[in-house]
Amino acid sequence: MKLEDIVLQRSESKCELCNAEQGISFYEVPFSTGRYEQNCVMVCKKCSSQIDKKEELDSAHWKCLAETMWSEVPGVQVIAWRMLTRLRNESWAMENLDMLYLDEDKLAWAKAAGDHENDTTVDLHRDCNGQILQVGDTVVLIKSLDVKGSTLNAKLGTVVKNIRLVDNNTEQIEGRIEGQVIVILTKYVRKQNP
Repeated sequence: MKLEDIVLQRSESKCELCNAEQGISFYEVPFSTGRYEQNCVMVCKKCSSQIDKKEELDSAHWKCLAETMWSEVPGVQVIAWRMLTRLRNESWAMENLDMLYLDEDKLAWAKAAGDHENDTTVDLHRDCNGQILQVGDTVVLIKSLDVKGSTLNAKLGTVVKNIRLVDNNTEQIEGRIEGQVIVILTKYVRKQNP
């Protein structure tokens, strides 16, 4: 039996964090010592996006951890600790974090993500108005831009379709203008609503 099937069966086809039954997928908890059943969990799309910092934290969604943090699955315990740590400014999260006990190995694994040292903000790609940008969005240039290393001049008002986000730099996106893929600073674009 494949590892994904074993974890799916253990989870009873539900998110092991919030018990959602829709859109669940296999998730290997980062910084684990190997790919084992206990280091992997089934999570819903919302949990996955917020764990991976691709969506802002929804405090109300994570109140489910008051129940699921007691799971015997080490991967669930580690994610619970990480998410409660990110939400530590909320009194309910701090109370649960105080009750959650992890042995030395699990605590070291949980701390490997660095959530205990960082603030709880999530870095997302945002346009000049603060709207969240996502892969495939269409944007409009709010300033004429000269493209370095090229004679191309991207004019004010140019529409850039099907953008891609630059990993590890929330101030940059990639888009195609006149057949050429260029990097554009997010402060010079406005998201075009459908």
